[in-house]
Amino acid sequence: MDLIDTHCHLTFGQLAGDLEGVLERSAAAGVRRWITVGTDAGENVKAVELARRYENVYAAVGVHPHEAKDAREDTFAQLGAFAREAKVVAIGETGLDFHYDFSPRDVQKEVFVRQIEIASETGLPLIVHSREAFDETAGILDKYGGGLKKVVYHCFSGGVDEAKELLEKGYYVSFTGVVTFRNAGAIREAAKFVGVERMMLETDCPYMSPEPVRKEKTNEPAFMVHTARFIAELKGVSAEELAEAVTRTSEEFFGLGGREG
Repeated sequence: MDLIDTHCHLTFGQLAGDLEGVLERSAAAGVRRWITVGTDAGENVKAVELARRYENVYAAVGVHPHEAKDAREDTFAQLGAFAREAKVVAIGETGLDFHYDFSPRDVQKEVFVRQIEIASETGLPLIVHSREAFDETAGILDKYGGGLKKVVYHCFSGGVDEAKELLEKGYYVSFTGVVTFRNAGAIREAAKFVGVERMMLETDCPYMSPEPVRKEKTNEPAFMVHTARFIAELKGVSAEELAEAVTRTSEEFFGLGGREG
């Protein structure tokens, strides 16, 4: 397989402390390119620095809804500056998280809108985080997202109805190892429903290791092959066929070009 982990957090301590090993294990498993995603000003700097250092690492820069309360004008200026770098391929992750409410909801919305505007101005794709806020997230995108070229809902946790709504809007859907969990029946149905031309795969590591390695406390990109095989079986295709299709979709969405090496 030749896969791209389209959403990982390689700068987080659990992975950053063994980055060379993480990347070596990943490449050996067949996951050979990575998009490391920023969540606040400090993590954005780290993500961009990693992308500069490693040929097959790319960066996305954004303010996670958990961190929205700490965003300042210089935070948004930083995003605009980083967006001009060749290896920064998306704005995000950004959106709404009404499960934890680590930032006030009105602040989450304001910071989300600012990042939509930056993605619109720069022409970069937008990576959306939405947890227990599906309608509110969709409403903001409907109102402010007319200038967006591409939108992906990362770590999709809805069912077929939500997936259908996103596809009708022209958005993309990204699945994590959660699809392999025993209680994820609705997500599995969505994975069967979403066509490979609008599907991407991710780990969102270091979180949410898939079965059969769910006992591992730290998820890592190498484990994404389990998610790919699981979804391939759901769809009744070979893992290689699924990998080729979702990799092509990911390349086109993020503007990565053809396979390297």
